[in-house]
Amino acid sequence: MTHTPDFFQQLAALFQDMDRAWNETARQYDFECTGCEDNCCLSLFFHHTHIEKAYLVHGFNGLDTAEKNEILARARAYCDETFDLDRDTDASSKKIPCPLLVDGRCRLYLYRPMICRMHGLPHEIQRPGFPAVTGPGCHAGRFDEKNGRPFDRTPFYRQMAEIEMGFRIQTNQSGKIKQTIAQILMEISP
Repeated sequence: MTHTPDFFQQLAALFQDMDRAWNETARQYDFECTGCEDNCCLSLFFHHTHIEKAYLVHGFNGLDTAEKNEILARARAYCDETFDLDRDTDASSKKIPCPLLVDGRCRLYLYRPMICRMHGLPHEIQRPGFPAVTGPGCHAGRFDEKNGRPFDRTPFYRQMAEIEMGFRIQTNQSGKIKQTIAQILMEISP
């Protein structure tokens, strides 16, 4: 029987491959992510896999108590500001820093989810029998199609789906999730 750490090793290997491919594509475009206003740390992202949620929590649990408490306070504030249903504002337009952002750096950088790793570059996803789904990349990028090819997310989504299915079977997880990092952290808040 496979244990959770085995799935964490598979996920870490996938993330290394993904980071390597992202960096290669970024070099083609001569692009550096330098903390623009459209960066992933200021965007409203939802995460959808149980394995990434467990991996993030695993990383969080490795922090000391004082740092956990500081991050949880930011997560609470993030949720209050983002999901305040009494306001007439569109939460997706807000630029609220991720609660893991400490002094301009992700405190759980090695454990950050897939979407945080793939943001920024022009990208494509190939679906069998359908046209490719494409995205233009972030607003700070000056992407010239002559200089590079879009970051192909397809093999990484496929691998993630395989890891996720194995993890769900092993841990008896079911159902869909759609949570921000702040919501994930608030679930483990004392």
